[in-house]
Amino acid sequence: MFKQLGLIGCGLMGGSFALALKRAGLVQTVVGHSQSPASAQKALKLGVVDRVVGTAAEAAQGADLVLVAVPVAAIEATLQAIGPYLSADSLVMDVGSTKQDVVLGARRALGAQLGRFVPVHPIAGKEHAGVEHATADLYDGCQVVLTPTEDTPPTSTERAHALWQALGCRVRRMTPEAHDEAYAAVSHLPHLLAFAMMKAIQDQSRGEAFLTLAGPGFRDFTRIAASEPSVWRDILISNRQAMLEQLDHYQQALNAFEAALIAEDAPALRELIASASATRADWRLGQGPSTD
Repeated sequence: MFKQLGLIGCGLMGGSFALALKRAGLVQTVVGHSQSPASAQKALKLGVVDRVVGTAAEAAQGADLVLVAVPVAAIEATLQAIGPYLSADSLVMDVGSTKQDVVLGARRALGAQLGRFVPVHPIAGKEHAGVEHATADLYDGCQVVLTPTEDTPPTSTERAHALWQALGCRVRRMTPEAHDEAYAAVSHLPHLLAFAMMKAIQDQSRGEAFLTLAGPGFRDFTRIAASEPSVWRDILISNRQAMLEQLDHYQQALNAFEAALIAEDAPALRELIASASATRADWRLGQGPSTD
């Protein structure tokens, strides 16, 4: 049980976290702050937060749990703003999709308070942002990655681990470096490809007509292209190096398919498809151990 959650960022991720805590009976009061006053007021009206304050520092003051649910580019400044107001027993977490940049920013922003911060990435979300889309079950059964550093006390990591587990999540631990490399491959690159696919069709003279003919396969492949632009701009830039490496791997695979098509090499094309198909058929969402 936490006495007070300081929720900084009253959107989909932060709002869903607050609702999940309330449903589980793990928090007494939620104090919310958002860069957008309208979002904070909407969160209050929807019962996501119990009280709204005007600054991040006010949300952190008196809170024994703080969730920083802002775009990755804003995390360092937010941590710097709340640092002086953290109590001795505060547990601070983020929900950013990249981790190396967040950890570096936290070192600069928190200084001696760094031990209170546990970097977290819940593998959950929707293509629609905003607190009006927040739900108490968003994190049910989802994978949550903790990326503690050598400066993170085991007690802080264990508190974060136990909290997310209590919300019904499967918790894993990775280094920030391993996290960014992995999610460049399985999250950030797929988003970029979905954006690129929509852009490629949009830029064709008959693109609009083509879209009227698209079916469920196209819908499923491009669903994430409807994601919030500013959020994904920040993610792709912050994980730029790993993204460039993954784009190189993708380009090599694309070149192999292109070469087979140019050469009308049916056996080679079938082998490429069969290899990818078999890997996809064997894959299961969240497969692997619950903890590392």
